[in-house]
Amino acid sequence: MAKLRVVYRCTECGATEPKWAGRCNACGAWNTLSEELDQPGGRSPAGFALAPATTPTRIGEVSTASAGPRPTGVGELDRVLGGGLVPGSVTLVGGEPGVGKSTLLLQVLSSWSGRALYVSAEESAQQVRMRADRLDAVRDDLWLLAEMSLSRIIAALDDLKPELLVVDSIQTIADPEVASAPGTVVQVRECAHRLVQEAKRRGVAVVLVGHVTKEGGLAGPRVLEHVVDTVLTFEGDRHHALRLLRAVKHRYGPTEELGLFEMRESGLAGVPDASRMFLADRHAGIAGSIVVPTMEGHRPVLVELQALVTGSNLPQPRRSAQGLDQGRLSMLLAVLEQRADVSLAKSDVFTSVVGGIRLNEPGADLAVCLAVASAFLNRPLPEGLVACGEIGLGGEVRQVGHTPRRLAEAARLGQTTVLCPPSAPNGVTGIAVRRVATLSEALAAAGLGPRR
Repeated sequence: MAKLRVVYRCTECGATEPKWAGRCNACGAWNTLSEELDQPGGRSPAGFALAPATTPTRIGEVSTASAGPRPTGVGELDRVLGGGLVPGSVTLVGGEPGVGKSTLLLQVLSSWSGRALYVSAEESAQQVRMRADRLDAVRDDLWLLAEMSLSRIIAALDDLKPELLVVDSIQTIADPEVASAPGTVVQVRECAHRLVQEAKRRGVAVVLVGHVTKEGGLAGPRVLEHVVDTVLTFEGDRHHALRLLRAVKHRYGPTEELGLFEMRESGLAGVPDASRMFLADRHAGIAGSIVVPTMEGHRPVLVELQALVTGSNLPQPRRSAQGLDQGRLSMLLAVLEQRADVSLAKSDVFTSVVGGIRLNEPGADLAVCLAVASAFLNRPLPEGLVACGEIGLGGEVRQVGHTPRRLAEAARLGQTTVLCPPSAPNGVTGIAVRRVATLSEALAAAGLGPRR
């Protein structure tokens, strides 16, 4: 038996170093070298195994009959995937612990119209069965395997020949022929490569569950995201019922769709009308509150944005952004002070997007400024008012994308007036459009004047 040796492998690119260093010499990433055991002379990595020989083919002669998506039975997931799972594809689902990844996939397995295999490498078979009972996900053609060994998982594929395979999770699967512990860079890479090969060879749709780091990124080597066909992120605040499903990478369709779920006692339920859910508990007539028409993928969604401004004796007043980018909030507060005479130098500013959703687009800039000014002056904004526009450093209001769809959604929910830039398109029915060129004009149109 070959002698084991210690190497340091980069979690970003997979390169090895004989000793630890703060920076990887191959990719330049910092603090990514992790210690693991390497076995010289072992088998070749699965990713470098030779595939069956093929010959060049005219691109027009390549058949796409087997590349069509197959519905999963979960409408919001099918929306994000562009119709469903493609046979032979590999999908990686990442999310924080407890967000509902296993619940979502068990519901997919229960509604799948064919034989399916669920490999649970983290929970026992009894734990999975109890969850399946709660979700009403028990059916005859759903098979369960509590196993961590990759070779036994492959053997189960040979025996059952399923059409869908779910592995929960890829970080806990280990290949006995690789001299490393489960979860190490080499194990995750080798197991992922092998499962991708099996998916392509058998035409089985494979879904892998991935852990995330404390920064929110997918754990393991970056090659894991490269070898799979689709990368989905499942997000949500455990203190809120809303869950968001996004496609970061999707080789079979666009990555602009968003899936919305609500966590209930019986599992995850799709949310067809997210705007109405976000505004259900909104109270009118409160200073610092405004409705924002935002875009989540191709879906227009109305959310409530709240601001609170209080006096501060601190040398550096607090700036809190829940659901907003902290740096962008600081920039907008500076524009408010310099271009609209709203002095916030001696005030704490707290902002929050209600419902646990995040607003990362510049289209919410104008609404943030109006909410902060309203809270600062303690004057409620007019009822039925929404705002849509990007704010420049000069205080100008700029155009944002998909304005007609935003305004149509606002009109559907009963909003009556919108403040938007002069370049906003015409033709939106059901809502009065007020065009403002600068932030000062927007404050005046909303009934807010400067306070010195």
